[in-house]
Amino acid sequence: MAKELDFLTKRSEDYSKWYNELVVKADLAEQADVRGCMVIKPYGYAIWEKMQRVLDDKFKETGVQNAYFPLLIPKSFLSREAEHVEGFAKECAVVTHYRLKTNETHDGVVVDPTARLDEELIIRPTSETIIWNTFKNWIHSYRDLPLLVNQWCNVMRWEMRTRLFLRTSEFLWQEGHTAHATREEAENRAQQMLKVYADFAEKYMAVPVVQGVKSETERFAGALDTYTIEAMMQDGKALQSGTSHFLGQNFGKAFEVQFLNKENKPEYAWATSWGVSTRLMGALIMTHSDDNGLVLPPALAPIQVVIVPIYKNQEQLDQVDAAIAPIVEQLNGFGISVKYDNADNKRPGFKFADYELKGVPVRLVLGARDLENGTVEVMRRDTLEKESRSLEGIAEYVKNLLDDIQENIFRKAKEYRDAHIYECENYEEFKERVKDGGFFLCHWDGTAETEARIKEETQATIRCVPFGVEQTPGIDMVSGKPSVARVLIARSY
Repeated sequence: MAKELDFLTKRSEDYSKWYNELVVKADLAEQADVRGCMVIKPYGYAIWEKMQRVLDDKFKETGVQNAYFPLLIPKSFLSREAEHVEGFAKECAVVTHYRLKTNETHDGVVVDPTARLDEELIIRPTSETIIWNTFKNWIHSYRDLPLLVNQWCNVMRWEMRTRLFLRTSEFLWQEGHTAHATREEAENRAQQMLKVYADFAEKYMAVPVVQGVKSETERFAGALDTYTIEAMMQDGKALQSGTSHFLGQNFGKAFEVQFLNKENKPEYAWATSWGVSTRLMGALIMTHSDDNGLVLPPALAPIQVVIVPIYKNQEQLDQVDAAIAPIVEQLNGFGISVKYDNADNKRPGFKFADYELKGVPVRLVLGARDLENGTVEVMRRDTLEKESRSLEGIAEYVKNLLDDIQENIFRKAKEYRDAHIYECENYEEFKERVKDGGFFLCHWDGTAETEARIKEETQATIRCVPFGVEQTPGIDMVSGKPSVARVLIARSY
């Protein structure tokens, strides 16, 4: 990496500091002047937009339609579902007044005490309540079901300790909400959407995930089951990267959403909700990036290929421009996003370092000597390997190289993840090893008491009962009681 940008803290020295520096210096986001909030900068938002496009298409392929619901929720709505309000009460931001006025000294504004709302409003921490209050007007018969909607929006959860993308008071997300005629249909939908998330994480983000179901303590407030995808970051910690909830009839009953079934009898609708947020940006950064900056999978990189000319005078630049033009056209024809940076505002070394920091997957460099030889220098960001290739057929080569980079990034992350999954039977051994990170498959007796003890003594939590793990009876390493399944335990973000 060029000396101009050699300023990132190394991951091995301080992983948290490395992450915070990288988010800011790679122009992804920065702290806002509003406590706990962030400004997502254009380069960071371009990645989020790509995520949105892919996920939105995947949702619609399953029959989901987009809608939009109010930001403000009457406080009384939250109290209708007791478990739900209890789960979010400590995070709610409350609107109490609707007007300001100039104070007596005319040097500022104060809340107008005469403009107090009759009912206080909650800035949405999630939208189950207001959406199900709306659903009661839309659902009357089994013929109205299933009802499948999603909204892209912001939410507010008043976090005390924040970190860009991973945990902020305001964040962007999508939240899907569905209503069904039967329990089986709702459960199938919740599991279907989890698979959509897992497929997106692995095929587009190149992030391997463990799918599973949350313990009762860790499930979403108001849900009967919460399904999750858990990803491992490079420091061995888990990051919950998406959840899908089977809500049963809880919200149907709370908001009187009934329909006439095929037997012409009234029945409460069955519900799901599911969401991913800008936390995925944090997962993308912490899974792949290195001490030189971002490493972005080509599928989500705003710029997939950058081309930097090397020249001494305008005549040489004109020659390089002419040689590059058909290459850019070919790459664009393949659907590849290309930036030809022939601006005379920075030295080539600075450009190299900047695009490396921003994780551009492929860099092409072409100068006068390359033109004479009919070659171009190619560098791949994932391995930092450079090679000289013939200009002839370079677009096709780059297209295939991007596919190889996508696969290699996933393979590297999966190998790291798999090498840091351990079975553990001894609690004392677990308490020591979990400090260094990793996913631990341990028998659990199923009690909240054991779960709480693990969390208190190790700062690790039960992430899920994982799918795809052969389950056999055993003995809980903490309590010594019988266990019917292994759970995934890890420290987490």
